[in-house]
Amino acid sequence: MTSATILGGIAGPELSRAERDFFRAADPWGFILFARNVDTPDRLRRLTAELRETLGRNAPVLIDQEGGRVQRMRAPHWTDWPAPLDQAGRGERAIWLHHHLLAQELRAVGIDADCAPVLDIARDDTHPFLKNRCLGSDADTVIRLGRAAAQAMLAAGVLPVIKHMPGHGRARVDSHKDLPVVEAALDELRATDFAPFRALADLPMAMTAHIRFTAIDDAPATASSAVIDLIRREIGFDGLLMSDDIGMQALSGSPAERAAATIAAGCDLVLSCNETPAQMEEIVAAAGTMAPRAVARAEAALALRRAPLAEDTAVLRAELAALGGLAA
Repeated sequence: MTSATILGGIAGPELSRAERDFFRAADPWGFILFARNVDTPDRLRRLTAELRETLGRNAPVLIDQEGGRVQRMRAPHWTDWPAPLDQAGRGERAIWLHHHLLAQELRAVGIDADCAPVLDIARDDTHPFLKNRCLGSDADTVIRLGRAAAQAMLAAGVLPVIKHMPGHGRARVDSHKDLPVVEAALDELRATDFAPFRALADLPMAMTAHIRFTAIDDAPATASSAVIDLIRREIGFDGLLMSDDIGMQALSGSPAERAAATIAAGCDLVLSCNETPAQMEEIVAAAGTMAPRAVARAEAALALRRAPLAEDTAVLRAELAALGGLAA
């Protein structure tokens, strides 16, 4: 049975024989790509095809392509998109066009899932690594624009992965480097941070936050069975739940220990982005195979992959440019 992993340890824009052999043996649920894997459209399209051929199935290929600082595919071959918070100021239609056109570019090279949109709420003290990746500073705005972004991507044939559940906006440190600690009361979190995820709980995939919520548990959300239970029962998300990158320093322990804790807490998948081949072997072993419930959630998510709508891209780009929503 398929491993409960999404692996991104691909060294460059082409698969080596050793990588191909490893992935065939490990059989991860899917792959995630980074800037190091992106060269020309033809090479990227060939890479995504080779990854699927290696596993012998139409495995999902993910990427982080939000706009602003977080976009792995850039000019001259692809659009340099504004940051989501900047785009949000141009209104709901701009957000729809941004995410739809972005998803068209992904789909054209064989990428069928994007780790976006961010449903965290931007606050005055939100750490800069996250702030302009958000869609607004209040729950209602994030809900409205998050829904538009997700629907736009689905219409282009790309699955959205909402993040960072159950809410990262109160983080005042960068979870790539440290563990953020949020001390807000549970009722306050329910009324604010959790609200966008509760409103969009019908979407197919989500990513956890590496944040400690003192009102819930001492462990980071990704490794907390109490937080995952809250996500499932209270927020109401029964889609496919993956960790954020387990290589981030908000988590403790070895990569294998982090993977085991993620699955034990109740996540469906472990996301490993930058580990060595030896570490990935340990992660695959620690994560184990996908649980039956995770398999069902994965099948439900992948069933939403569909052929993109037939549209005039030039007309949509012109409309977004008129709204001021295309980077120079």
